[in-house]
Amino acid sequence: MLLHLPASKQPLRLGMIPEEAAARHPDVPLTLDHDMDAAPEAGRELTVAALADLVDDMAARLWAAGVRAGEHLALYKAHNFDIYVLACAASRIGAVPVLLSPALDGATVNALLDRLERPHLMTDEGKLADELSGLDLEKAAATVVVPRGDRPGTVSLESLAGSPRRAPVLLDGSHPALMTHTSGTTGIPKLVVHTALSLRGRYRPQEYLVSLIRRRETYAVHVSFVHSRMYMALAVMLERGMPVVVIDRGSPEEVAPLLARTRPGIVETHPNSYVEWAELVDHPLKPLASVKFFSGTFDAIHPPTIHKLLSGSRRSNPLFFQFYGQSECGPLVARWYTKKNAHKANGRCLGYPLPGMTHVRVVPREGRRPTKKTPGFIEVLSDGRAVNYFAEDERYRKELNGKWWRTGDVGYRDRLGRVHVLDRAVDVIPTVDSTLEVEDTVLGRLEELVELVLVPGPAQEPLPVVCTRDNTPLDPVRWRRAVVDFPQLADPIQMPLDDLPRTATMKVQRIELARRLRERLEQAG
Repeated sequence: MLLHLPASKQPLRLGMIPEEAAARHPDVPLTLDHDMDAAPEAGRELTVAALADLVDDMAARLWAAGVRAGEHLALYKAHNFDIYVLACAASRIGAVPVLLSPALDGATVNALLDRLERPHLMTDEGKLADELSGLDLEKAAATVVVPRGDRPGTVSLESLAGSPRRAPVLLDGSHPALMTHTSGTTGIPKLVVHTALSLRGRYRPQEYLVSLIRRRETYAVHVSFVHSRMYMALAVMLERGMPVVVIDRGSPEEVAPLLARTRPGIVETHPNSYVEWAELVDHPLKPLASVKFFSGTFDAIHPPTIHKLLSGSRRSNPLFFQFYGQSECGPLVARWYTKKNAHKANGRCLGYPLPGMTHVRVVPREGRRPTKKTPGFIEVLSDGRAVNYFAEDERYRKELNGKWWRTGDVGYRDRLGRVHVLDRAVDVIPTVDSTLEVEDTVLGRLEELVELVLVPGPAQEPLPVVCTRDNTPLDPVRWRRAVVDFPQLADPIQMPLDDLPRTATMKVQRIELARRLRERLEQAG
């Protein structure tokens, strides 16, 4: 029987979040580890009231630059917290912020601008001199806005300081409110369309979980500024009056003194950053000692990493919350780990659907009942689901099965109802039950590994790609002992962690990695 979720009736308006939070918690601090390109004078120590005023100010400047309600503002600039500020500012005047990763190349950005049919473009001098240098921006964009400077053909936000403040423009909750992009597997990225109502839908489960935290905790976040997760996270934390620490530079040596100074009780970052931050456990400043809650959202994190991170906390009974979700849907399934169970946990078991907010079912592939050996397609029902792919209706509808959304992952549900995610459907290797499970197991046996990715080789054989701490050569004897349960694996290929191709949220691009390895092996052979 189809389960119907209660619709989220109160729109979540990004442009109003800072102002509404400031009305309740004006003096709560917001700390940055960098200066904002669009407002360096704001400094790195703000309050929620100062953030709200800055969003209002930038909204006035964008209006003066010609941005209007219902129009698109594509943000493609250096990674910086001002992306969040400018997106909220655009939303405040009724425009639709379109968040484009700074990692996208110029040709891809040009194709997306073309799809958007001449949006306003917010960029910077660095992008104009590099990725955008060969493009006809007069044709691609209605207006080119930059933080500062007097480059011909651009409008400088700095020159518009003091523009008259504008009353907020509140569009209907079903109107597009935000666009993010997902890398997909090939071709030009999809532009995911969120409305104020769908954003409220993905806000609800996060608000519920944070409401269980009884004391005020400082929240430190190192998350992509072009991912919807940043906007939902700050919506919840600002509303709850939690002090926020925003981290752009995520290397362990830079993060350690910042965390030691701000002493957060909640930490969230990407899985690959958690892998790097595991070394902070042994840091003399003990930067993780104050952390009560770790949160992981973007991808599954290997249990050995979770166990290591929890060991760095000096709080009683610290927890690691693991969420399974998608850009299109937000969080869907959750579980938590403790110091007692993390080291022996099954990393493929991602927990239960969020009660009253998400539903999950697993449908057979090729008519076979979904089990570990014959995983099925995972489909979900959530009122936080995005409403479309912009200008690609058919591509969006292909992922729908009635009201259910096919995530693209395969797995099964066990007798307790827990959801097990084994692989992306496009990453399945015929001779392996679950590439992710193999990775979890071997990483748990070899502490010198910081990453292991299993991809199909030239003959579809499971090819391990390994990254070690400090790029130390892999010990072949230890490797053979660690993979004795997996005789089907090919000999490993070692490479530096930084050489792995990644998405904007730092997920390994497995298909691209496999393609590069095939090219390398063909050239070598």
